[in-house]
Amino acid sequence: MLLLAVVLHTAVLPQLRIFGVAADVLLLLAIAAGVAAGPERGAAVGFGCGLLADCFLQTPFGLSGLTFALVAYGVGTFQTGVLHSAWWIPALTAAVASAIGIVTYVGLGVVVGQEQLLSMRVVEVVGVVAVLHALLAPLAVRAMRWAIAADGVPGLLLR
Repeated sequence: MLLLAVVLHTAVLPQLRIFGVAADVLLLLAIAAGVAAGPERGAAVGFGCGLLADCFLQTPFGLSGLTFALVAYGVGTFQTGVLHSAWWIPALTAAVASAIGIVTYVGLGVVVGQEQLLSMRVVEVVGVVAVLHALLAPLAVRAMRWAIAADGVPGLLLR
């Protein structure tokens, strides 16, 4: 699952930009893990996704890992207290969590000396990524639920 996400993140989605902004599949996968698997597994998957993202970025290694783990943990914690009866709840959760994730990434980046991350473009990036992730969330959550419960064994994703 993570290999497919990395290929989409690095090779496919950069070609499909809206207003110069592409979806962040690895952040979306971390959020979907929080929705599908809860806070602990979500944080573990988020950390792994973030470290994979860091391999392709020029920011300090681990910045994405920390951010994605925090976001996935928060989503997992929030989702445990929410009824899952409406189809739009994961989409709304993904949109809000994506916005929080990007702002957290920029904030943590500025704290560790990456002032170039802070610009007015962040507002545009937050808006576009939140909408794209809201549209892709149902598919990502379904894929993550499949990956976690592959072969009927819950937790197979992290073994």
